[in-house]
Amino acid sequence: MTTPATVPPGADRPAVPPALALVMAVLAISWAGPLVRFASAPALAVSAWRLLMSVAFIAVVLVIRGTPMPRLSRRDWLFATASGIFLALHFWSWIASIDLTTVSSSVVLVSTQPVFVALLSGVLLGERATARQWSGIAVAVMGAVIIAWGDFTLGPAAMLGDALALAGAVFVSGYYVIGRRLRQQLDLWWYIFIIYGIAAAALVLAIAAMPSVPLTGFPARDWLVFAALAAGPMMLGHTLVNYALRYVRAYIANLAILGEPIGATLIAWLLPAIAEVPGPQTLAGGAMILVGIAVTVMKRETERGGPKNA
Repeated sequence: MTTPATVPPGADRPAVPPALALVMAVLAISWAGPLVRFASAPALAVSAWRLLMSVAFIAVVLVIRGTPMPRLSRRDWLFATASGIFLALHFWSWIASIDLTTVSSSVVLVSTQPVFVALLSGVLLGERATARQWSGIAVAVMGAVIIAWGDFTLGPAAMLGDALALAGAVFVSGYYVIGRRLRQQLDLWWYIFIIYGIAAAALVLAIAAMPSVPLTGFPARDWLVFAALAAGPMMLGHTLVNYALRYVRAYIANLAILGEPIGATLIAWLLPAIAEVPGPQTLAGGAMILVGIAVTVMKRETERGGPKNA
């Protein structure tokens, strides 16, 4: 890839420590599930407007920065397109799941993504997790299973919601693994503009193909939800994870996001409009998730020819 918008030599030193970026990302992403609960729009429309508003903001940043658009190879465009479609599918399936199951169960199941990321990273990127990191992933996923276990008795709707959340985990794993490859070469702002733009376009095309799903005509509260999702979970949350992907392996950046179920559960509990009180399973599972994150993310290794993981 030859372009002025690629990352220049010697620019590998992060301006913000990747670990701090991931903490900030988790805090922002934790608001996604509770915010979606306040929207009456269909999942496809919520997903589309979340991305469209983000792309509009990124476009303004790119104009201010004056960085020319990168020239991507055909192979890179194929990767970018696949990544954007995976992101679109992730948002659709996960947002749809929240209407069918609890916030805590939905965000917990979608957060099993580190398992799929670790598997895909080993196969596609050659970045294999160590035995200690696999043990951390296992502990965190066991915590996720404990939290979601109660939904098995809530009927078919909750089970469908759980299945959609799990599908969201698979889709977002492909997005992050491909992003790890592209972020090694591409400037952050152009990267997210291209990927978010492709995802937004895919969702708009899907809505256009489904006359029963509107793209406009929603109440004022929905538009506030769209804007809040774009500003917080999208621009701060996902963008900071993409920032960290430049410096840490995909499964490590992804595992840190397992803190989201804890944050989302607390928010859904404390907001009077939702008031989903977490039970003993949620508390026990949340504790296991934190242990799993600590075991994996706190492990520092020196990558051959690359910076240390955080």
